[in-house]
Amino acid sequence: MEISRELFDHSDSISAKFKIPQGLSEEVIRKISAYKKEPEWMLQKRLEALKIFAAKEMPNWGPSLKDLDLNSISYFHIPDAAHNANAWEKVPEEIKNTFERLGIPEAERTALAGAGAQYDSQVVYHNLQEEIKKQGVIFEDMDVAVQEHPDLIKEYFMTKCVKPDLHKFAALHSAVWSGGTFIYVPKGVHVEKPLQAYFRMNAQSLGQFEHTLIIIDEDASCHYIEGCSAPRYSTNSLHAGCVEIIVHKNARMRYSSIENWSKNTYNLNTKRAIVEENGIMEWVSGNLGSGVTMLYPASALLGRGAKADHIGIAFAGPGQNQDTGSKVYHLAPHTTSTVKSKSISRGGGISSYRGLVKIKEGAKNSKCSVNCDALMFDNESESNTYPTIDVQEKDVDMVHEAKVGKISEAQLFYLMSRGLSEEEALQMIVNGFIEPIVKELPLEYAVEMNRLIQLEMEKSLG
Repeated sequence: MEISRELFDHSDSISAKFKIPQGLSEEVIRKISAYKKEPEWMLQKRLEALKIFAAKEMPNWGPSLKDLDLNSISYFHIPDAAHNANAWEKVPEEIKNTFERLGIPEAERTALAGAGAQYDSQVVYHNLQEEIKKQGVIFEDMDVAVQEHPDLIKEYFMTKCVKPDLHKFAALHSAVWSGGTFIYVPKGVHVEKPLQAYFRMNAQSLGQFEHTLIIIDEDASCHYIEGCSAPRYSTNSLHAGCVEIIVHKNARMRYSSIENWSKNTYNLNTKRAIVEENGIMEWVSGNLGSGVTMLYPASALLGRGAKADHIGIAFAGPGQNQDTGSKVYHLAPHTTSTVKSKSISRGGGISSYRGLVKIKEGAKNSKCSVNCDALMFDNESESNTYPTIDVQEKDVDMVHEAKVGKISEAQLFYLMSRGLSEEEALQMIVNGFIEPIVKELPLEYAVEMNRLIQLEMEKSLG
């Protein structure tokens, strides 16, 4: 019942064009900014964030981070590849083959409006269909966006959704971020096909810090997909990306993500959205890899009638601690949120739902429903639920439900008595458990996601 990582655990022998030695200092920050030829205002944002990082304490709750040595991480690693190529033929063969195995070029050819691919600290491929460009949609590498759209970046980059002083790893991200995605969808534009970016971490003892900034203007809509993976090494790696999403009035955004980092990776990601009047934010999340994950996508419902849906699944196998959940802030009347979380634990794995729902005084007629289901394979595994509910307004509807169950001998016996093998019986139970979540994943668009779900939840059983 081990997770199959055949597609993901290979590593490439790509040399580095530019690499900063392990450790973090002001000199490191200046070197990163100088390499990118950034404007002075971005360098100053980085340096200020570095000061905040130094002053902030490590988290003293959740999974242990005692084995994460931040001085043993390389914070910037540029592969020997062109930056931001607009054709796969321009990407080095070995890197291109890696993304081919993961299904990214095929997905772009058949189902996507645009695709990007980041390798270590640099975006190596980025492209958007011409008809989408003509609608005024911007889909760019974040490093390019800093140079070409400075006014938008100055206004939104870590100023509204995620500020550097949110926590220690938000500050770290702000200081050393590199690569990522910038999306702007103009008023009234509906991007019918999804946009996708894939982040691959190849180098050993590396930190990857991509930044995703998405702005959906009034009456517009978009679906964006992110995939992530890394080969397994004997030393620790760190992923501390950041996602900021602004959903303006009457706009709609769906963000789908499958994170499949290797077990030597600490996945300490930060994701937040601001939702204005009658806006809709949809989070669809899958966390299937990494040794330690701490990830809690958050929605701030700022406008009347704003809505957020959070759907997530986490898998914790041997040596994994998946601490995931959702945060929703109801800050205006008639706001609505739903949270559906499922987790699977086996082989001593630990899965935890850690959530926060806050309904502010004055947010009348707000509605929130939280549902957490956990499935455990054995007595060695662990499942936890840590809900925090802060309701400051009387005229609201708030529901929380949590269930934990085990695969029982009776269930297996019943299915096997109908002619199924033990493997098929286990497969059926797990597939039935995750089906409400899996059907929300964009399988028809993201070939890589489809392979992940099939390999890790089906063929891995038995």
